[in-house]
Amino acid sequence: MNDREAVLFANEAFYSAFVRADLQAMDALWAREGPVTCIHPGWDALTTRRAVIASWRDIFSGGDTSSIGFYGAQPHLLGDIALVICYEKLPSAVLIATNVFRRDGRSWRIVHHQAGRLNAPPPEEPAPGAAAPRPN
Repeated sequence: MNDREAVLFANEAFYSAFVRADLQAMDALWAREGPVTCIHPGWDALTTRRAVIASWRDIFSGGDTSSIGFYGAQPHLLGDIALVICYEKLPSAVLIATNVFRRDGRSWRIVHHQAGRLNAPPPEEPAPGAAAPRPN
């Protein structure tokens, strides 16, 4: 698996943990060393790992996350750092998200997640089985 594929796999694992409300899997995806940050829509910035994981615990205990989806993931590799820009599809809205990953040995660990509302409608989600556009 090349770095681009590995980063997209890590991003998919993040959303899989989100959808399944799997706190153990979510915890395993976040970097254990160095700074981690998270900005959920409408929340203040969370700037410690403890606060980030506590926020996911709160989100998972607050309701059903099984209908959350993501699409349009576009990775941008910068050495041992990778950014993934994608859309999060919620029952009532579509958000734009940035997920930042850092290489940790042979794995990519998330170090930052931020999602927020869009000023304009996002592109449509591709039909199932349709090829996603590749970034230039």
